[in-house]
Amino acid sequence: MFVWFIVVSVVAVTLVFKSAAMDMRLVAVGAVLPVVEAVLGGPGLLHTLLCGVLLLLGVMLIGRGRRVVQRRWLGVPIGLLSHLVLDGTWVDTEIFWWPFAGADALGDASVSDFGRGWVGLLMEVIGIGLGIWAWKR
Repeated sequence: MFVWFIVVSVVAVTLVFKSAAMDMRLVAVGAVLPVVEAVLGGPGLLHTLLCGVLLLLGVMLIGRGRRVVQRRWLGVPIGLLSHLVLDGTWVDTEIFWWPFAGADALGDASVSDFGRGWVGLLMEVIGIGLGIWAWKR
């Protein structure tokens, strides 16, 4: 499930923000960071809205007064938040709203990053097609 998250996130951010200062490689890194948790055994902090918001806040505070630095590094939290949307994490209230909807939800549930079967394969094919379209554009 790498192509789906990377390509859709990068294309969406490119079309929405149109900023030459944002490093799309960092958007891609942010988009696949939560997949690491899937490999390690379950949804953790990277699948929560709180993590995305804190990461965004950190980038804004650390880069305060340096707009180019902020715009470049904003790609990581934006990529992470786009992963939450593309993964449908927002449907799982306990994980998405952790710790506000319950502090014991992390690591217990299954992560849908790899458990989609043929739908996951279809998503990867759509990601490849979108990538080809964006490259030609």
